[in-house]
Amino acid sequence: MLNKNSPLPIYYQLEEEIRQLIQSGQLKPGELLPSEREYAELHEISRMTVRQAINNLASEGLLYRQKGKGTFVAEKKFEQNLQGLTSFSEDMKARGLTPSSRLLTFEEMMANSNVAAKLQISEGDKVYLMQRIRLANGDPVAVEAIYTPKSVVGSLSKEDYSGSFYEYMEQQKGLQIGHAEQELESALANPFEIEHLQVNSGDPVLLMKRITYLSNGIPFEYVKSAYRADRYKFKLDLPR
Repeated sequence: MLNKNSPLPIYYQLEEEIRQLIQSGQLKPGELLPSEREYAELHEISRMTVRQAINNLASEGLLYRQKGKGTFVAEKKFEQNLQGLTSFSEDMKARGLTPSSRLLTFEEMMANSNVAAKLQISEGDKVYLMQRIRLANGDPVAVEAIYTPKSVVGSLSKEDYSGSFYEYMEQQKGLQIGHAEQELESALANPFEIEHLQVNSGDPVLLMKRITYLSNGIPFEYVKSAYRADRYKFKLDLPR
């Protein structure tokens, strides 16, 4: 219960109370919270105080609102450490989740100027383009487009992308993956991402662009991905 004699602000106490209920599992993902009015009457506090606590938790990604329906507990976000190069499949398996993919496009095409510059090849050189939805336990988490230069990896088919592409490259193609350069930025979901990530217009996504290099310094992959911002977060440990 809230302590009105405490030096801690009432909104903060309510915020912590709801956070503890979520972390302990008493409030589960997708569960509807009591209304602001119900919280206000239960604790004999103002609705403005309740609203501040709810807003803070929503900003943290612990809650989300649906217009006309109420406030719900958000799904726990998947966390990816930006230190170390792992594939999506490897990352999900490490969390005890089942990764899978849904193929949208697989084609051989000529590289445009942007893709050619990223892969250090000539404009018009052949590349494979593969677009797919990445899922964790059957839920869409990201959509990605992978460009791979044919001159580096040789012949590929869509089946080669069905699991971990990195594992396939190393185990089947005998190529050794070295390092990657990665960029992150936020954006609003476009119509393509809204459809395939099952998000709403105006929802945020995390955009990731990555160039992955073999151990000999040759780029073999250029990836553009959009992650659901309500399901995914990136973590970076900064040593002193």
